[in-house]
Amino acid sequence: MPANFAWIRPEPWGIHVVPADHWIDPSRPVDQALVTHGHADHARGGHGTTVATPETLAIMDLRYQTREGATPVHYGETIRLPGGVDATYLPAGHVLGSAQILLEHAGEKVIVTGDYKRRDDPTCPPFQVMPCDVLVTEATFGLPIFCHPPIEDEIGKLRTALRDNPDRCILVGAYALGKAQRVIAELRRAGHRDPIYLHGAMEKMCRLYEEHGIDLGELRLVAEAANKDALRGHIIVCPPSALNDRWARRLPDPITAMASGWMRVRQRARLKNVELPLIISDHADWGELTRTVEEVNPAETWITHGREDALLRWHQLHQRRARALALVGYEEEDD
Repeated sequence: MPANFAWIRPEPWGIHVVPADHWIDPSRPVDQALVTHGHADHARGGHGTTVATPETLAIMDLRYQTREGATPVHYGETIRLPGGVDATYLPAGHVLGSAQILLEHAGEKVIVTGDYKRRDDPTCPPFQVMPCDVLVTEATFGLPIFCHPPIEDEIGKLRTALRDNPDRCILVGAYALGKAQRVIAELRRAGHRDPIYLHGAMEKMCRLYEEHGIDLGELRLVAEAANKDALRGHIIVCPPSALNDRWARRLPDPITAMASGWMRVRQRARLKNVELPLIISDHADWGELTRTVEEVNPAETWITHGREDALLRWHQLHQRRARALALVGYEEEDD
């Protein structure tokens, strides 16, 4: 670690902004938390004060009832923390409300990206490139094998399967926060106007997105369908855990699909009995990770979680300084 950056300290349970005594995405309750986005491996209940975008705070309230101590910060807004630290929230392009946190102290700039992607997404603002001295980045898909295809191609596969199988339904497994809403919004952008059916576990988050101005078109609950035949020729979105659950047996001969960056790995698709793998990710792929480092051009990169070894090696080959952080509590979501 450069000696100049002793004011920001990686600990196993989060990144400690020492002069302010604030923690970024801590994996245990703290008095003062700065949260990048609402996924459960970054946002947790029990903090004294939680600083996040209004959208992330709404997601946390829905999931953890964290209204008390919630402090909203809008994109582009800078707040002064104790100890002379300024924090600015910038779009990360990951999910609704997701943010990078730019920290400035003693003339030094550190950006903590949280999770992010560089692809266009109708459900959230795009990632904002901001030069800094230290870039703290994820590496979920930090291997050269991971090159996500254009989402238009994957949505095209989904619509083709629906067209070719009018007597069946397409059951799409998608992470409840972010992925499900993005798939629905992309279907709408591609011209799909029919009602899309939801597993009951998806409804509240979809309604939250709608409350924040994201148009998802007509959504219906599977439980409200008149009968099994009413679901033929339709797309149904459910949590990945429901793909092979008893709940799915009530559906009319479903084609099982899953929207995830991990569908690039064929063995994962086979293990989950997925007939229609859709390679759709809300994380940066290998090319986006390395391009981001080149564009931000930090003096040093810190890698929080994911495939650290390959990204560290890339930095070495390009004569860039980097280190891996031994953080705990970050999981491979069903991205």
